[in-house]
Amino acid sequence: MNKAFLETIYQAHQNCSNCPSQKEVSGFFDRLLGIMFPNFSSNPIKEKDEVEAQFRGLKNELTRLLGVSVKASESIVNSFFDTLPQIYTHLQQDIDALFHGDPAAKTREEVIRSYPGFLAIAAYRIAHVLYKLDVPILPRSITEHAHSITGIDIHPGAEIGERFFIDHGTGVVIGETTVIGDDVKIYQGVTLGALSVEKILSNVKRHPTIGDKVIIYSGATILGGDTMIGEESIIGGNVWLTSSVPKGSKVYYQPTIANQESRDSIIIKNA
Repeated sequence: MNKAFLETIYQAHQNCSNCPSQKEVSGFFDRLLGIMFPNFSSNPIKEKDEVEAQFRGLKNELTRLLGVSVKASESIVNSFFDTLPQIYTHLQQDIDALFHGDPAAKTREEVIRSYPGFLAIAAYRIAHVLYKLDVPILPRSITEHAHSITGIDIHPGAEIGERFFIDHGTGVVIGETTVIGDDVKIYQGVTLGALSVEKILSNVKRHPTIGDKVIIYSGATILGGDTMIGEESIIGGNVWLTSSVPKGSKVYYQPTIANQESRDSIIIKNA
């Protein structure tokens, strides 16, 4: 085999001698979620002292995954674990939103254990804190782990408010610079994306802003960093939006009637 190629591969491995595998990162997330929510755990904690011991083990695991200087990793790890109570509170609120928002949900335990929306949101909230701490790769690895299981793709850089509701969820895409307010409901197939994917725009707000108490139904696509959906608006299924709508709007897709020459249209009714 070509020696130059072999050398290239060898050097790549040397440069990644401390790179955590996707399996290791996924395992860290699964264990963390299993401690906070016993429904995810294969070994529920029996003794009170074991709770602290489990978290201590996860701290050591995250330190190893970071692979940076001891001083730097200690600061990041401590900051992350100090934020866990806040993450836990947010997730409890998300569970409540899912439970009260879906008539099919019989118990909160059912939501925790079986709703893909909750798993994706949990991965996002954990990854978002690491993202804000400027941790590379790990945040995306965590959200991509959830993406592979649920079909819900949430970038850890997105800003998402309280009591977030994703129902069904398959095919949902939420881009890096998306801003979502409180009490927002999103259904399957929704895309909150960018109008352009040029690399030069990597530090520019490319994704929409969604106000409080907005409902976005299945298949809707909302694009652009300047696009703002006013609070308490309802965006109907299969709508394609690249411009802002005011508070309380109802936006829906009106297909062309057979034998008419006019094109399909988007109807916006303001409050």
